[in-house]
Amino acid sequence: MTESLLDRRARLLGPNMSTFYADPVHIVRGQGVWLWDAQGRKYLDCYNNVPHVGHCHPHVVEAIARQAGTLNTHTRYLHDGILDYAERLTATFQGGLDTVIMVCTGSEANDIALRMGQAATGKTGVIATDNTYHGNTALVSQLSAKKPPIGGYAPNVRLVPSPDSLRPLGGSMGAQAQVFAGHVERAVAELVEAGHGFASLILCPFFANEGFPDLAPGFLDPTVAVVRKAGGLVIADEVQPGFGRLGSHMWGHQRIGMAPDIVTIGKPMANGHPVAAVVARADINQAFREAFGYFNTFGGNPVSCAAAMAVLDVLEEEKLVSNAAETGEYALERLKALKHPKIGQVRGAGLFFGVEFVRDGSEPDPEFTASVVEAMKAHGILLNRLGRHYNCLKIRPPMPFSRENADRLVDTLASVLNGSDVA
Repeated sequence: MTESLLDRRARLLGPNMSTFYADPVHIVRGQGVWLWDAQGRKYLDCYNNVPHVGHCHPHVVEAIARQAGTLNTHTRYLHDGILDYAERLTATFQGGLDTVIMVCTGSEANDIALRMGQAATGKTGVIATDNTYHGNTALVSQLSAKKPPIGGYAPNVRLVPSPDSLRPLGGSMGAQAQVFAGHVERAVAELVEAGHGFASLILCPFFANEGFPDLAPGFLDPTVAVVRKAGGLVIADEVQPGFGRLGSHMWGHQRIGMAPDIVTIGKPMANGHPVAAVVARADINQAFREAFGYFNTFGGNPVSCAAAMAVLDVLEEEKLVSNAAETGEYALERLKALKHPKIGQVRGAGLFFGVEFVRDGSEPDPEFTASVVEAMKAHGILLNRLGRHYNCLKIRPPMPFSRENADRLVDTLASVLNGSDVA
């Protein structure tokens, strides 16, 4: 059955559609933190941040069905739903981030954010890290180091080395903040010298795809100072760390102590319904509107807004941000108690954590990490890996994840590490 599905997938969707795992899972149902495959096997979902408040949460499902049965149209008609949601969403931010543009994907959100930077500054230069991912549009795909654009990177783009926990920039964790800021400063100077000027720095405030290094609050202060001095804007991509996932705060930039000019949000926003947004100061939003006259047919439609509002309801009513903090701390404590020669570091925050595997004390070991991922899947636990060398487990479950779920995760990982199905 799986081979047949893979053959159809390649024929109808193209030969390079990515899948998780050597033997992909045929998922047919989800509920809470659980998924079931076509053979009825149950999996603990320790990876998926799209169903942020749990797969098929009844409150979100009901909100979508109710609104879809009443009205769904675009924002050129007046509708309360988008305004009610924008008011409630912006109330979770500080620093004058009080206007919203709603779209359908994180890629669109980051595309708009970069164009906002251009409109607000009159410049075109963009800086990102060299191990990031911000989406798939022609503009944001210029920032991907994994798949360089055909023809090479645009001349107005600079990628700077990303921070790291085990191999910090400058050789020490103490030096890393200033060294990272120095790389950004040199990139700004290059863009100015080349005639592009500097518009914006875009980054994930948790540096998720970079391997979520263990960075202290204030780490980005020197970098933000460089950006401000150069007249540029800071864009925080909150698609992965946002909506309380890190436990201590609603947003990743709040946790690290940074005040961005623009924030982008996406995947978890409506629990799987395709909706995303850009949150920005009113002056930046106005500059963008005047420069581009942007409109999005599906962005901010009443059904999307109802789904997104329902997610905020569940986060609040079920106290899921507090749960992320408490369960995440418990899971990290249990993971740190594991003993294995290839464990280089256990780190994370809230319900976004993982284990970095190394060989010979410090060298990344992506092959071993891949074997762990496959073995965990065989034992009914779905997770994955990321980082510059893909040697760090990526554990990012839905927000209702419990201590019991954490015990199952860690006990299974201990069994896998001590067993014979990883090498």
